[in-house]
Amino acid sequence: MIRSVVGTVGTRVAVTVLNLVVVMAAGHSLGASGLGAVSLIVLGAAMVLLAMNVVAGGGSVYLTPRFGTEHLRWPAYTWTVLIAVIGYLVLTRVPLVPSDWIVPVLIIALVQGVINTHLGLLLGQQRIALHNGILILQSAILAVVFIVLLHMDGAGVEDYIRAAYTAHGTTALLSGVLSFRYRSIGSYSFLEACTQLFRQGIPAQTANTLQLINYRFAYLLVERAQGMAGLGLFSVTTQLAEGTWLVPKSIGMVVYTRVSNSEARKEQMAMVLTAVKASVAATALSTTALLLVPDTIYQWLFGTAITGITPILLVMAPGLLAMAASQPLSHFLSGTGGVMQNAWSSGIGAVITLAVGVLAIPVWGLLGAALTSSCAHLVSVLYQWHVFQRSTGAEWRALLPASGDRQALGTLWRRVLGR
Repeated sequence: MIRSVVGTVGTRVAVTVLNLVVVMAAGHSLGASGLGAVSLIVLGAAMVLLAMNVVAGGGSVYLTPRFGTEHLRWPAYTWTVLIAVIGYLVLTRVPLVPSDWIVPVLIIALVQGVINTHLGLLLGQQRIALHNGILILQSAILAVVFIVLLHMDGAGVEDYIRAAYTAHGTTALLSGVLSFRYRSIGSYSFLEACTQLFRQGIPAQTANTLQLINYRFAYLLVERAQGMAGLGLFSVTTQLAEGTWLVPKSIGMVVYTRVSNSEARKEQMAMVLTAVKASVAATALSTTALLLVPDTIYQWLFGTAITGITPILLVMAPGLLAMAASQPLSHFLSGTGGVMQNAWSSGIGAVITLAVGVLAIPVWGLLGAALTSSCAHLVSVLYQWHVFQRSTGAEWRALLPASGDRQALGTLWRRVLGR
């Protein structure tokens, strides 16, 4: 049971809390502008990682039992370095991040790409607890080192960069040593391993790329319209808001495993409907709690420059509930072979983000960014519901509270906890 708790709720909670510690430290020491700068660095590295993860990402989870670790490790390393070089050429010509941060962004992405390779190999070996422990350790080192550096010789954005180097570098070495296992299975060439990694990685990263646009393109628009300080406030609000998805994401993983191992469509439908209700209810409670927190508390947590979070959260709230419902639906689609339907959902959301964001953010600022987020999430989940409804015959009224919900929710929660 302990392994299941760590793998679902425990790890997500720990990493989320540690990430918030980093945000709190940055808010107090660097102000809203510093928070915006850190957010832009993280976003830049994430964009480069999308390309790296085509080979260095989740495809190795499926292929490790079939190829062994060493057939997959070196193609992933090679691809990661290649993308870092290409990323440098792109970022020096496309002003996504300030020029002074291009090299740090690429180093952070490169080392994280290596870590993702190792984590994929560990998952492929079913060493789940070790995988989760490394994620928590990485976040813990980042938080501790960042706080220490902020209190040495004056605080600056460079402190986050150095802390990221330390945390990612340590984690890369440790995970690399631990991932050396099952070194070879069969005889495969470097090219064969690359081909299989691409086949596994391209569809998944297409969806992830669209999802990143859906989640984070507004950051770039906010930075252009509101500056670094505006981006800092919006990034804090977004991280708080996305914390409301901890329970839905954990429930979604349970749905994925159960659906993947069941052919009974009625059973699948009943479980997904229960999961949607539970996810929305949990997110509604946590969102309400965030809305009731006085602005003075947020200023105490994140610094005096962080003010006006509640109105932004209020406009985000419909989108938060929509994404809570999306978690079980998207995992149902993945578990029943509908991965491309999730890609379509993310693509539609990305189009909405681009269209609404370009119009709303320059006019309404951060409230426009929140509106953009809500519109994109609502449209995405409506598409997923349409596909789910067509597949199972579910009706809208099935989402209303019913007499058997309490027992069904109890069963679902025990599965989340691994009991």
